[in-house]
Amino acid sequence: METSFLLLNLATRVKKLRLAKGVSQEEANNATGIHFGRLEQGKRDVSFTTLYKIADYFELSLTEFLSEGF
Repeated sequence: METSFLLLNLATRVKKLRLAKGVSQEEANNATGIHFGRLEQGKRDVSFTTLYKIADYFELSLTEFLSEGF
């Protein structure tokens, strides 16, 4: 699978979850230390630990987080 496709899917998944939670990018950033603006643009690759933090923030396991769009 092409990297840009995966990053775009990640961006879409994170944005959907953030909007469903009803928080702004700034609120999500303040809670996690992750720059959601860059992430949601689909231009930033993430480390495993960042991916784990994102899933944890949305109260999902990694399996649940990756179950959509990948």
